[in-house]
Amino acid sequence: MKLIAGTSNVPLSEAISAYLDVPLTPANIVRFSDEEIFVEIMDNVRGEDAFFIQATSYPANDHLMELLIAMDALRRGSARRITAVIPYFGYARQDRKTSSRSPISAKLVANLITAAGVDRVLTMELHAGQIQGFFDIPVDNLIAAPVFVPHIEENVGTGGDVCIVSPDVGGVVRARALAKRLGAELAIIDKRREKAGTSEVMNVIGTVKGKTCIMVDDIVDSGGTLCNAAAVLKKKGAKAVYAYVVHGVLSGKAVERITSSPLKKLVITDSIAATKAVKEAHNIEQVTIAPLIGEAARRIHEERSISALFK
Repeated sequence: MKLIAGTSNVPLSEAISAYLDVPLTPANIVRFSDEEIFVEIMDNVRGEDAFFIQATSYPANDHLMELLIAMDALRRGSARRITAVIPYFGYARQDRKTSSRSPISAKLVANLITAAGVDRVLTMELHAGQIQGFFDIPVDNLIAAPVFVPHIEENVGTGGDVCIVSPDVGGVVRARALAKRLGAELAIIDKRREKAGTSEVMNVIGTVKGKTCIMVDDIVDSGGTLCNAAAVLKKKGAKAVYAYVVHGVLSGKAVERITSSPLKKLVITDSIAATKAVKEAHNIEQVTIAPLIGEAARRIHEERSISALFK
């Protein structure tokens, strides 16, 4: 088993390596003066089960290209099986046509990854589960519940005093599954998005008065949705508002927006490397998914069930 780290999230790669007690295979990843990317695996991978760890986060295009080139390097190095470990799958939000002449970029990226020679993809909380069908190779889409549930139980609570809130209709399945695990109530935010990157919260479906509300989502980007929803939940009588989001993109002034919002705490995973602003924010906490991804990688290597992780 060979673990190779891309440059997008070295701390997570090192944590996965420590969990598995498997050293990272050295790789020479450089950028030429024109930003052309070169990847060379510095150890023999012939006949090995290779796992390349690379989130396609900011800068998304550079990290995606690095992933594709690394896959080609491993394939030409005669690795027996190549698994692309993509903690955060960029372009996942472009999973359908939204206007007459718009692309389905998630499908294009899936085609590129497959064409590069990948045998399997291991990823985390895809924006839409059907993206797995964009690939013609096996895809293991991990869920964050095994990480979030213990954290919620220890730091927030469970049962009838807690209400799990979906910040939009599209996230109801995720919110319902978490509410079931915690024995909590469920509420839904009715949201109308006027244009990309902005949203307006219209109504709250469900009872939140006097409850500790926990919003759950897969991606927080600008933070506008979470902050608007938190304000409405407080207005509706919520005792406190938390947010548990898997992928903390947090672009632009998102951190500033969240720190000045009614959110008591935003909990994100380390699927995307934290910036200095995220680390210093008083109400943003990052929890690690390294054991979850590491265990999934081990089970892939040993040909054991991954679904058993979530029972």
